[in-house]
Amino acid sequence: MAEKSLTYSNYLKIEQLLDLQTPRSDPVEHDEELFIIIHQVYELWFKLLLHELEKVRRDFCANRMWEAIATLKRCRMVMKTLVAQLDVLETMSPMSFKSFRDRLESASGFQSAQFRELEFLLGYKRPDLLRLHATNSAAHKSLQRRLRAPSLVDGFYDFLEQRGFEIPRELREKDITEPTRPNKSIQAALLKLYRECPDVAGLLELMTDFDEGLQEWRYRHVKMVERTIGRKPGTGGSAGVDFLRATLFHPVFPDLWDIRHEL
Repeated sequence: MAEKSLTYSNYLKIEQLLDLQTPRSDPVEHDEELFIIIHQVYELWFKLLLHELEKVRRDFCANRMWEAIATLKRCRMVMKTLVAQLDVLETMSPMSFKSFRDRLESASGFQSAQFRELEFLLGYKRPDLLRLHATNSAAHKSLQRRLRAPSLVDGFYDFLEQRGFEIPRELREKDITEPTRPNKSIQAALLKLYRECPDVAGLLELMTDFDEGLQEWRYRHVKMVERTIGRKPGTGGSAGVDFLRATLFHPVFPDLWDIRHEL
């Protein structure tokens, strides 16, 4: 039997992709399709960010600065797209969401394993969030691996070391499951690079730009949720807006922010 020729449709598995939207409202509420598609698209972007930022971590470890810069630029553009997609989701009114919200039962964006993986990869590690996933589930296992793996910031320390800077022992020996914390020695190294190495300074500004984009997305997401459900608890029993507010202004590269007044 002749092998099926490759087409746009079967390469991208379009039929399967378009069959993944299954509204639960009955009769179907018009805006539930939008709600499902937006969140599925977000998960695809999260998958791409994990793919790209893993490459940046490897580039840092191997002292491949220009490769890291090129990939970080792509990641920053993805963050801009994530923010822009909230404009589309906000065309759904609170009343429209309310019409099918109860059908979501215990499902919640709070449970997005890929977004937690992204946070862990970026160094914002919170082991307590593994409780949201069944112990033997694929999501729990992926998060455990990511929790115990070096973060992007750990890779950045390798980059700094290859540029001649000594990484403090407390950073090298800290519990790998702990989040990134600012460090004065790292900040001194960054200031020296800003003043003496214009090419590396460009990388540092791009890292800051990506970090700002992530914080912008968090803020817009909080305001979108607040606009849609106000102070109600989130779906699945999550704390809703109050939990999301607590995640604001947590930079993934805190040392870059702590030195801004010295530049």
